[in-house]
Amino acid sequence: MRLATVLTPITDEGLQLAAQCGVTDIVHRYPGPDRSLLQKFLYRLQPWQLRCSVIEGYLPIENLKLGQDDGREMRLMQDLIRQMGDLGVEILCYNFMAGSDWCRTQLNASERGGALVTAFDRSAAEQAVLLGYRPPDAESEAVLQGLTPEMLFENLQRLLDGLLPVAEACGVTLAMHPDDPPLPSLNGRPRIMHCVQNFQRLLQLYPSAANGICFCQGTFAAMNVDIPATIRLLGAHVPYVHFRDVRGTAERFVETFHDNGPTNMAAAMQAWKDVGFSGPMRPDHVPQLVGEEDGEPGYTLSGRLFAWGYIRGLMQAAEHAAACRDRG
Repeated sequence: MRLATVLTPITDEGLQLAAQCGVTDIVHRYPGPDRSLLQKFLYRLQPWQLRCSVIEGYLPIENLKLGQDDGREMRLMQDLIRQMGDLGVEILCYNFMAGSDWCRTQLNASERGGALVTAFDRSAAEQAVLLGYRPPDAESEAVLQGLTPEMLFENLQRLLDGLLPVAEACGVTLAMHPDDPPLPSLNGRPRIMHCVQNFQRLLQLYPSAANGICFCQGTFAAMNVDIPATIRLLGAHVPYVHFRDVRGTAERFVETFHDNGPTNMAAAMQAWKDVGFSGPMRPDHVPQLVGEEDGEPGYTLSGRLFAWGYIRGLMQAAEHAAACRDRG
């Protein structure tokens, strides 16, 4: 297992702190169609011996989700995968939330010691805050309102048909992030990646080692599943993990610190060790600590420092437990 992180914003100080805390892998947003930008970013990581192992977020994929792509987005995504293969970036994390992204209705819920966390309440979803996403235009909204779950699966099949042969040839793995919140519909728009059964269907759509899952523990926890058991069920198909927790259900939940949510995080980490997971694992949606109230909700640095230490400690504990078992 490798400790990974996003940094928002990306600064030299943040990169150095990550390296000092034992982070080895950096997750980068889509750099755009200019092929030189990703190469420049990899050079920037070299002084701290960090590697970029995942591209995640802001992908040119929205028309593909809607089944409205004229070929441009498919070409951009295929080109990105080829560039990733050339540069040794191994995982492309995407989602299939058509017309939205991860969604919250509150960005400043109070947690331990007055820390601020994000929260979701479906009863207030009409006023939901869509983070990192530009609202669709009127034409796209009309398409969204006409979508059905089966149409979304058909669009997903077309996406996989176009991207997975390229990914296989380039040594890149696609990792599907679950819908967040994991609801079958939100504000009249259908969703499909909201339950374990549909992740199993994803794997059946295109049986390939390049067709994988981003296991976001907090989102799976909101599905009300047994996290260690689900890790053991799906773990062989997981190249990338978001290690986090929530308190509540898909209808209404709040983020937690990594150490005070309802999930047994030590048991979850042991399950990752047991299934042989060796990929990047990153904290996500961390609490905003004192002095960072004006930062980007879920992505400030001090809470990330706490999360890095906690996750690294669990990783070492799982390694120690495995070594003790091996010795009998």
